[in-house]
Amino acid sequence: MATVLGTDIDLSDNRFWALPYDQRMAAFAELRARTTAPLFAEPRFPLIKPGAGYYALTRHADIVEASRHPEIFSSEPTSNSIPDMPRFLATYFGSMINMDDPRHARLRRIVSRAFTPKLVTGLKTEIEATAAQIVDGLLARRAGDFVAEAAARLPIQVICDMMGIPEDRHAMVHAHTNRILAGSDPEFTGVPQDAGPLRTKLVGPVAMYRLVRAGRQLHRLAAALGRERRRHPTDDLTSKLVNADLDGDALTDQEFGSFFILLVVAGNETTRTTLSHALMLLTDHPDQLELLRSDFDRHIVGALDEILRHATPVTQFRRTLTQEYDLNGTPLKKGDKVLLFYNAANRDPDVFDDPDRFDITRTPNPHLSFGGPGPHFCLGAHLARTEMTALLRELFARAPSIRAVGEPDRLTSSFINGIKRLRYEIDEIE
Repeated sequence: MATVLGTDIDLSDNRFWALPYDQRMAAFAELRARTTAPLFAEPRFPLIKPGAGYYALTRHADIVEASRHPEIFSSEPTSNSIPDMPRFLATYFGSMINMDDPRHARLRRIVSRAFTPKLVTGLKTEIEATAAQIVDGLLARRAGDFVAEAAARLPIQVICDMMGIPEDRHAMVHAHTNRILAGSDPEFTGVPQDAGPLRTKLVGPVAMYRLVRAGRQLHRLAAALGRERRRHPTDDLTSKLVNADLDGDALTDQEFGSFFILLVVAGNETTRTTLSHALMLLTDHPDQLELLRSDFDRHIVGALDEILRHATPVTQFRRTLTQEYDLNGTPLKKGDKVLLFYNAANRDPDVFDDPDRFDITRTPNPHLSFGGPGPHFCLGAHLARTEMTALLRELFARAPSIRAVGEPDRLTSSFINGIKRLRYEIDEIE
């Protein structure tokens, strides 16, 4: 293996994902510079047989090409885990992101009839009101944890309200989405990072147990809510989904349960992650913050794209080859696995001039943070932009002195570029 800053590059080693962020990005730069995509052994998980390994795609061109050819780079049998997903997990997490057409197209067509930009536009006033309430709290406290008090609060409130999830279940939904995306983080597995060989033995089984438990609890909530909305429909998204009928085609209970989990997890964690990075990046680049505040409406679209590019909330997804294929010099065989590392592609110097520079006026900005081009482009991109715009507008208009303080407490995960805690401070308003 190659060495970066004294550390062997092994993307399957949990210790790699605990390294400082800059060191990890330096490793990806080294991998990206290689002439062919490197092959890594798969991490081991309890009750799951490891495969033959996976190729790490780190170049923008490779990921775009793979995304544009889903008939060759398949999302089946799974796209959100390195090993093939066993049936006991697929029950909860076997959503449409793990499907190809025509199954994917069928589900997306049904879901898209309910989850529309028009629906999100209709929620804009409520989203803005929630953002205002959050900033009220920040101004009252003037210091605290930005993740818990703002970045996490907005998306969980919005997605739960959209789905019609009762207020007394919001905390449960939030806790389980955290566990589902916790990866190998010691805070969620309970196994210390410095536990040595014992950690290797314990972290997999503990993480698997908590993942299954979280999936089961959310699936049960979805089932109960779905039954209620079939009997007594309302205007919420759950009612639209469980009662959707497209030429006689409707979601099964399992399909609704899996999509429910996908929606509450993706609709919560990725927006939360991007908002946390937004405060950190704009604190570290006061000139860019000043530019944004000088004409918010003019610069917010570019600012969000640049924050998304830098943050890349979802680090990677998997694809599986359906045939032999030469990917820009990397020979791939049928059955080979590839991981699409969006974080590396978003810093590709062949596409982005001075890629480590944070520039909210960057144009063009063909980042891949909502996925590459193709059928799996993020369904919730419009909702995410609406939420982030609302909170940042309210925040920098009413709390212009807000800033991140100290180092972020980062999530140890190969899937989400998460921030668990980020301290903020706001100066007194004279």
